[in-house]
Amino acid sequence: MARSELPVTGQVLPERADAARNRRRILDATARLIAEQGPEAVTMNAVAHAAGMGVGTVYRRFGDVSRLLLAVLDDGEQRFQEAFMTGPPPLGPGAPPADRLRAFLHVVADRIIEQGEIMRAAESASPGARYQSGAYLAMHTHVSVLMREMRPESDPTVLAHLLLAPFVPSLFTHLTVGCGLTGDQVKAGIDSLLGFS
Repeated sequence: MARSELPVTGQVLPERADAARNRRRILDATARLIAEQGPEAVTMNAVAHAAGMGVGTVYRRFGDVSRLLLAVLDDGEQRFQEAFMTGPPPLGPGAPPADRLRAFLHVVADRIIEQGEIMRAAESASPGARYQSGAYLAMHTHVSVLMREMRPESDPTVLAHLLLAPFVPSLFTHLTVGCGLTGDQVKAGIDSLLGFS
């Protein structure tokens, strides 16, 4: 599959210089708020105040808190997409589909554990927003392609949704904080569930 077929997050239409500056100011202000007070402190009003601009500008640019938090995660997401689309195997092309899927799901698990606080805030702000985000669409497309190669007789679109369903911040918080599991234990569980050796 050509790289251009995947909906890469972060790809935006060319924008005016002032719009680009406003976007950067909003994202930087949001990142500062998260670093200083945690993601629960992120509101559209708080971000507007921290960025020194009107709240209407923040709403026009991002729409809601969930989209704003997802945008903060975007830089890391772009690097992740580069790795699974064009990077070295087993995550990138060149490895068997099962090996690529295992590597992919392990990295997704690591990312949720590392960025869980922001992801949980985005999930809570708008639970359904995940499925419309560029990040989810790219992951779903990638997993669908791998499932089509692994199980051509199945419906890869449905399987991809079902495989990605447990990869939500609330479950990972429950497993790592509530149950005290390490990231390696979570990934061993993924391997066992999916029959990876």
